[in-house]
Amino acid sequence: MNLDFSRIRSIDAFRAVTMFLMIFVNDIEDIPGVPPWIKHVSDNADGLGLADTIFPAFLFIVGLSIPFAFHKRIQKGDSKIMYRIIRRSLALIFIGFFHANMETYDEVTALLPKPVWESLVTFGFFFLFLDYDAITSKLKHYVLQGIGITLVAGMALIYKTNNPGHQWLHFTWWGILGLIGWAYLTCSLIYYLSKGYLWIQAAFWVFFMLLNIDIHFGWFKFLEFFYPYIWLSGNGSIQAFTMAGIFVAVLYMRLVHAQERRMLVVGLVLMALILFNLGFIVRYFSGGISKVRDTPSWVLICTGISLIAYAIFIYIVDFKHKYNWFKFIEPAGTNTFTCYLVPFLFYPLYEMSNLGYPEYLSQGTGGLIKCVVFSLAMIWIAGVLDKVKVRLKI
Repeated sequence: MNLDFSRIRSIDAFRAVTMFLMIFVNDIEDIPGVPPWIKHVSDNADGLGLADTIFPAFLFIVGLSIPFAFHKRIQKGDSKIMYRIIRRSLALIFIGFFHANMETYDEVTALLPKPVWESLVTFGFFFLFLDYDAITSKLKHYVLQGIGITLVAGMALIYKTNNPGHQWLHFTWWGILGLIGWAYLTCSLIYYLSKGYLWIQAAFWVFFMLLNIDIHFGWFKFLEFFYPYIWLSGNGSIQAFTMAGIFVAVLYMRLVHAQERRMLVVGLVLMALILFNLGFIVRYFSGGISKVRDTPSWVLICTGISLIAYAIFIYIVDFKHKYNWFKFIEPAGTNTFTCYLVPFLFYPLYEMSNLGYPEYLSQGTGGLIKCVVFSLAMIWIAGVLDKVKVRLKI
């Protein structure tokens, strides 16, 4: 069966559901009275909540997308793939850096209230990274992008922090988008420079998993030699998730060409079972399963969950052709970057309005319903923006 690698609908559906859940778990984190398994587990706990599996799944999807995106560009004769890798990575790291600094913004000493500052910097990102391909006027393009640069630069200049020892924008952590940016940079370069050979992707996937294990346990002394040269990889966890996705995508291509695509589902399930077993074995030698500490058991088990989840999406979407089941959240899968940033416009507006939810919608079942509706609303807004050509591109 011939498959158009330029648009893999199972990945779109998987990404849409993951993006929906990412908005949902972020919104529900401060809602009391909801089932605890939905939220992140506490920092020192040995456990796994739904929220702890979403970021790994998104990193896995980033990896899934890389080979197909590169395949499409190579077919078009694109000679600027390296430039695109660096540009996209730096854009994600740049926005993530600002998002991390939002957490320590000091309203007492800063010129603007925090909601105003957050709104203006987010509008700046929209103007800066708007998809200008549909705009034929270069003057309009430069004026709008200039507004974005001015807004972001202005917000950087007036920023004040409440973090002791600092006054201005500074590094605390990379933020979610920043971590995605570093993972994308490292793993895209590995895939591109290795020309997509399956065994090389598998080797680097194993390498980053071993790196994560070694940093926690020190079992593999030979890996210490690499530490000074792979500092961007942190403890290897984010790259392990992304390389797993790349490996699966390359395997997908191979099996499609060999007309053995159904074997992919079997392979994903078997790999997941192996990772589950390894994850629970390693759990006994580490601090348990912990997203906050990036423990090896968390990496192994969440990778297994992503493999099982994608096997289900392949079956539903690619085999049974039920993509229409996910049409109502499609913008989250095809306009993901915009969808991620839309809540950063809503939350400041909500804070500035001084409006509150009815008590029923602020806790328990009512709060759960509110978070589901909110997540769907953010996706709907991203879809509306896409229809009027407001789409972010990096």
